[in-house]
Amino acid sequence: SMSVGQICGGMSCRFVPSVQDFDKKLAEADAYLQILIDQLKLFDEKIKDCKEDESRCIYNVLSCESCVLYHVCCSLQSTINPVDGVFQPAPLNTSVVSASAMPTQTTLPTDGAQVCKTEQRPSSLPMGPVVTVMGSLQTPTPNSTGSGPSAPSSSVTSPSHMNIPPHSVPDFSYSSSEDEFYDVVLPTFILERRSLLEMYADFFAHPDLFVSIAEQQDPRDRMVQVVKWYLSAFHAGRKGSVAKKPYNPILGEVFFCHWDLPETEDPESVSDGPLPWSSKNSVSFVAEQVSHHPPISAFYAECFSKKIQFNAHIWTKSKFLGMSIGVHNIGQGCVSCLEYDEHYILTFPNGYGRSILTVPWVELGGECNISCSKSGYSANIVFHTKPFYGGKKHRITAEIFAPNDKKSFCSIEGEWNGVMYAKWATGENALFIDTKKIGIVKKKVRKLEDQLEYESRSLWKDVTTNLKLKDIDAATEAKHRLEEIQRAEARERKEKEMQWETRLFHEDGECWVYDKPLLKRLASQRH
Repeated sequence: SMSVGQICGGMSCRFVPSVQDFDKKLAEADAYLQILIDQLKLFDEKIKDCKEDESRCIYNVLSCESCVLYHVCCSLQSTINPVDGVFQPAPLNTSVVSASAMPTQTTLPTDGAQVCKTEQRPSSLPMGPVVTVMGSLQTPTPNSTGSGPSAPSSSVTSPSHMNIPPHSVPDFSYSSSEDEFYDVVLPTFILERRSLLEMYADFFAHPDLFVSIAEQQDPRDRMVQVVKWYLSAFHAGRKGSVAKKPYNPILGEVFFCHWDLPETEDPESVSDGPLPWSSKNSVSFVAEQVSHHPPISAFYAECFSKKIQFNAHIWTKSKFLGMSIGVHNIGQGCVSCLEYDEHYILTFPNGYGRSILTVPWVELGGECNISCSKSGYSANIVFHTKPFYGGKKHRITAEIFAPNDKKSFCSIEGEWNGVMYAKWATGENALFIDTKKIGIVKKKVRKLEDQLEYESRSLWKDVTTNLKLKDIDAATEAKHRLEEIQRAEARERKEKEMQWETRLFHEDGECWVYDKPLLKRLASQRH
């Protein structure tokens, strides 16, 4: 009998999925096809009823996108013919697509300019190639400044992914108000009852790990602690096995909260800090939606007593990917240890909502970096996406490097929402972090009656209340009221030629910076 190696003929073996695996995926495609048909009909009605040029343009583009996805699903069903568990290509039978099933406006223009004559916004720019198989995605990872996508990491590419022609998946992305598209398609149980700004606060669900960065005496130990805090920062915002989609923040929306550190007592407040009602031992957090097109959130945190601060901005670019939704998190963060004059620049992974028609779940993907120019220490972190068949979910690998060293002194692997282990250059293997066992510190937010009208929980309270009551129509109506107010204000600013003025952050080059960071306040005290 022939060995496996002989059968493979010296070539790398590929996993062959079973017919049962394929049938399951085909059933998902069938269900999705019906949703697409319904969605196309809905877009048709909206285009006819729409009086605003900009909105009509958006619906036209969405209709075209849905139409392409429809044809992709139909082509998938008609071109793949399983024989004995091995998939053989078959000629495309275009008669599979029933003309009666399609709405009236489904002709795709050959030129994007025919779809939309308005100026293309940054949030609609092409995002580079996509490698995909039936909803399983591998995307390029945006760089830290948002100037464009870099090449995808080879370490996260699976043999089960294949290149497809560049026009098979349309190069459009949707965000902010255009994200209403997702709210229509996604089941209501996917909606999370809080704003994206509040979700960003979960980066500090372990405030003790964050402040302990500044407590380390050695620059090497500080970098290790930055990596430990960073890797602990993702699981709290994604509790449970079912994916949740937070509200898209409104322009000018803000969110305030703080955490009291365990086993510390200091009633003295920070009168000139972000939250005058928090103490010097607290970790204070503020966030603001600083831009609507493109959608950019900025957030800042500090602990006065430990002389540490964090500033970040994230531009979210959403992409609808058949069975998945991809969100490119373009931007960067900076941890500043003020007593050591060290600044650790870091980037963020992309997020993906998978299996949106069945039981949706979240995974992170992409290569991220952390670097400190003063000490020279750096780290590379890879969030691995699950291969289409087989493989583990939520895997991460990381390497930490000393200045000018090409070989890491610490290698980390595990799951970002589970257990991670470290292997040190000394040969020692040890537990690095166990997210299941470290306690989440609950954030403290002011009561609704004490909040400003544009604070997240106050702003979205009607939507949240109705979602809790499972009154989806009332929740949708409340959401649309907020969006209409935002559109009306935008039209008024345009007519009066006024620029939007941010509340807490300002633009500095390609970054958004908090107006009154601890670094600046301490410097002014010294002078």
